[in-house]
Amino acid sequence: MISPTHEITGLLVAWSSGDSLALDKLTSLVYDELHRTARRYMAREKRDHTLQTTALINEVYLRLVDLRDVNWQDRAHFFALCASMMRRILIDFARSRNYQKRGGDVRQISFDEALFVSQEPPTDIVALDEALAALAVIDQRKSQVVELRFFGGLSVEETAAVLKVSDETVKRDWRIAKLWLLRELGGGKPIEL
Repeated sequence: MISPTHEITGLLVAWSSGDSLALDKLTSLVYDELHRTARRYMAREKRDHTLQTTALINEVYLRLVDLRDVNWQDRAHFFALCASMMRRILIDFARSRNYQKRGGDVRQISFDEALFVSQEPPTDIVALDEALAALAVIDQRKSQVVELRFFGGLSVEETAAVLKVSDETVKRDWRIAKLWLLRELGGGKPIEL
């Protein structure tokens, strides 16, 4: 019997080779996990947000269908790309709605592991995106670790596989990036990486 991880990887390879039926099979296998990821994103949004979880997933699917020539590596690579798409969609949506970038209604963000399942207040995704962009200028890999762990919900091991680094490197980058982002979002002077 093929494990779900290997089955997803096989379907990704088949889909990128032009097998349109592979996308249908892939969709049924990954829907629940994409829905959980989308729920995590939406839980961080303002309560009056008009974009719904299902609409976010649908938008990701529309963008996935338009992708050409992606060399899918594995399940973690797929979910990392989907998480990145969700982040981009929400940021574009927030900017189009003219949300405040930084200021009076910015809420503190907890980057603890518990954030993935907590009931923390919604974050200012535009401010977080700007902080991640600033971090990427200083250290691209640390920015990617945050995106994969915080937004994508990937484990340390999955993040290490996507980035082709050790688990310990991911853990170290995660700790440093959290500190840097907390200072950046808190308005303090960022620490040197």
